[in-house]
Amino acid sequence: MIITGVIHIDEAYRAVSWKTVFLLACLIPLGYAMEHTGTAAWVAQQTITHLGSVSQYIYQLAIAILATVFSLVMSNVGATVLLVPLAINIALETGGNPAIYALIVALGTSNAFILPTHQVSALIMGPGGYKVKDFLRVGSLMSIIFIAVMLITVNLFVST
Repeated sequence: MIITGVIHIDEAYRAVSWKTVFLLACLIPLGYAMEHTGTAAWVAQQTITHLGSVSQYIYQLAIAILATVFSLVMSNVGATVLLVPLAINIALETGGNPAIYALIVALGTSNAFILPTHQVSALIMGPGGYKVKDFLRVGSLMSIIFIAVMLITVNLFVST
């Protein structure tokens, strides 16, 4: 748009939410710190202890639900940065495929149907006349379907 002259470079810079850019930039070192201080490994171990000896699908379901919950209260990029080290540690501890677990986090953090906290949901809420209860009712079912389809698809198409 800048090259074709639709907007000027100054307009583009003013349109950027620099608070969001810096927030996301600060979350990357937090994810790095979680991995290198052992926090991700500790949380992974606690999760494994609480779930006990269950199948890989249950661990994957737990990660998917955790990713969904995190993405409802923070940005999906921030949730991904925080949860990937945790998911990889759980996969390594339980004999799972770390690539599958990381992919589940990446996809699971896009599961933001339950609350209008995602930008797209917030944009349609006012003009559509939707209320939070509408998102809870329809979004809960959508999230369950999303998780089920995601877990089945990831396990079918990603080689173990």
